Amino acid sequence: MSMLEVKTLEAWYGAAQVLFGLDLTVGPGEVLALMGRNGAGKSTTLKAVMGLVERRGSVRFLGREVSRLAPFRIARLGLGFVPEDRRIFSDLTVMENLDIGRQPPRSFPDGRPAPAWTPEKLFALFPNLAGMRDRRGGATSGGEQQMLTLARTLMGNPLMVLLDEPSEGVAPVIVEEMARTIVALKREGISVVLSEQNIHFAALVADRAVVLEKGEVRWRGSMATLLADAEAQRAFLAV
Repeated sequence: MSMLEVKTLEAWYGAAQVLFGLDLTVGPGEVLALMGRNGAGKSTTLKAVMGLVERRGSVRFLGREVSRLAPFRIARLGLGFVPEDRRIFSDLTVMENLDIGRQPPRSFPDGRPAPAWTPEKLFALFPNLAGMRDRRGGATSGGEQQMLTLARTLMGNPLMVLLDEPSEGVAPVIVEEMARTIVALKREGISVVLSEQNIHFAALVADRAVVLEKGEVRWRGSMATLLADAEAQRAFLAV
């Protein structure tokens, strides 16, 4: 069974339509990269799946239709969302931010227990955060906030994570740590959909790619095939 199945997804901001009939699927433990230039519809796709923008079409998570559910109900089913703008609680400490994200343990559809995340397990995954437990979120760097946002999402014990632009605007060392983290999540059986412009970053973690242009799918296939397709890269990814 697919973890996520999206069919004929359309989305709007007010009167402006951004997505046009988008289809995609994500399997268990798979990393899918949504790629494209700025404004292609990558972030909007993630927001539409979570119900954060006006949308139309079918969104099935774990075989259940969720397109009419509120975002918090979708999150309670085990779909985590890491926004590009991070949205940490700046006046709360790192530990308090993690506690806010806490949800009960879950199981995968086949009955296997899913990873149960604890602060100590997350501090092992994100060593930079380990010495900042009592630091206010607003006093951390942009890269540290990126890690904190993902760690807070993992405290909800998700079965799938939607990760918006994880390499955007952070130092190379943080980019490397984010790549290691995504690979670790995949190893744990967690599916990931990431919105990404950086093909070099996506190549480190993704199994497949879906390339968007003006809200439509223009290319899809394995990440290895996209890396070898210079024409597709020039047509849809080059600035």
